Amino acid sequence: MKPMKKGKVYLVGAGPGDPKLITVRGMEAIKKADVIVYDRLASPRLLMNAKLGTEKIFVGKLPDKHMLKQGEINQLLVDLALQGKIVTRLKGGDPCVFGRVGEEAELIAHNEIEFEIIPGITSAIGVPAYAGIPVTHRDYTSSFTIVTGHEYTNKTYSDVNWDKLANSTGTLIFLMGVANLMNIRDELIRCGKTPDLPVALIRWGTWMEQQTLTGTLETIVDQVREANFQSPAVIIVGEVVKLREKLAWFEKKPLFGKRVLVTRARNQASELVDMIDDLGGESIEFPVIQLQSPSDEAAQQALSLALEQLPEYDWVVFTSVNGVDYFFRSLTENGLDIRKLSKARIAAVGPKTADALRERGLITDLLPGKFQAEELLSAMLPELKAGQRVLLPRADIAREFLPQKLRELGLLVTEVDVYENVVCTDHGDEVLEQLRNKAVHVITFTSSSTVTNLFAALKSLGIAEPLDLLTNIEIACIGPITAQTAQSHGLQVTYIAKEATVASLIHTIVSANRD
Repeated sequence: MKPMKKGKVYLVGAGPGDPKLITVRGMEAIKKADVIVYDRLASPRLLMNAKLGTEKIFVGKLPDKHMLKQGEINQLLVDLALQGKIVTRLKGGDPCVFGRVGEEAELIAHNEIEFEIIPGITSAIGVPAYAGIPVTHRDYTSSFTIVTGHEYTNKTYSDVNWDKLANSTGTLIFLMGVANLMNIRDELIRCGKTPDLPVALIRWGTWMEQQTLTGTLETIVDQVREANFQSPAVIIVGEVVKLREKLAWFEKKPLFGKRVLVTRARNQASELVDMIDDLGGESIEFPVIQLQSPSDEAAQQALSLALEQLPEYDWVVFTSVNGVDYFFRSLTENGLDIRKLSKARIAAVGPKTADALRERGLITDLLPGKFQAEELLSAMLPELKAGQRVLLPRADIAREFLPQKLRELGLLVTEVDVYENVVCTDHGDEVLEQLRNKAVHVITFTSSSTVTNLFAALKSLGIAEPLDLLTNIEIACIGPITAQTAQSHGLQVTYIAKEATVASLIHTIVSANRD
């Protein structure tokens, strides 16, 4: 039998926490992995970039217990690679800075398995930067030293030269040292550091949970005890800590501390995701909607027939950007072009829909002041005449309000499904973990279907009562119709956008949090 080809191992630094701080090379390793072996300091959000079917193995170490011992992790990487798999070992910070990557790489190399070490932004530098503390500054120091806050259990700082550390003028950075803070303080003062030297502890730096505590060598131990300040945290000792008062920036962003679940379809989520991230929040994409061309044969035939009759319509009314996209896709598939619409007047529910039409060479004849079906109908009323033919290219689950009212006015309405909305649960396990850990602060809904699909997705993932999982999470809805749907599912709506746009939705959340 031909021996199995060996796989490859990528030893990747995930950065200090903010998922956007990973390197391009590190992201590539995530996307090509068959298996991702990760620890607790790597953002769960990074796992959502893995291809479907990628196995994910958590080997994280907690302060009071280890899921796997280091030797077992080393062997696991080898065993997976010997099965011919592409393995990405995702480690918080930089794997070469107290990340024990050398031990993992040694065993991999011993087994003649191909591997790469992909550096990451070390928490020693990245975390202080997010707290407004540069580790060097020409007015204070031109050097810094990174020290492990703990060593093997049978050693007590035997390799730390405290005299030299205390006599240095550079910034001292201790990683993983909260449990040993008193010993660190005592040794530094004993060897010559002044008790009034500034100190900062930064917990969960670059994450939404980031907390910063500042004091001096003399006061910091009592402050940590009083605040019940827990690991993981980076300890900064030095004059540069004084700069935080001027340079703190991350915690000042308007959405800092908010982790926001985005339920919108992936092809539409980017605008909302970018706004959240730019304003200091952290977005979690869970596109519970997947759009596709109609799968039902009867719907396909109805669409083809309606497109053949395009020259006969007096109005074509578009109620979403998706409707525009799939309508024009259908035109192409049926060998038609926009000249067939020469007779029809064009109406759009909102500016985004109008923009999508403009990109395809069509200028809307009618656009309401408010962006919902009720307002669209009011804007159309003066132009409507009984007997006119109206085409509504829409989703399979679209509301019946508009076609019903148009028929009551004597118009001949043809509704066709140009796309259908199906439930999507991609990367659902990662989202479930965040919800169970109460790590999600806000859920955004940009349509009624995102509400119904979220509940359906959670049920398909094994959650019998989704409402129990969503209790005490702030709910943000793009408009009153979506809010009504959320409320009908038992959710307490916190924010309703004044206009049915993503920008208005975000503005509403930000304004409320500033008050």
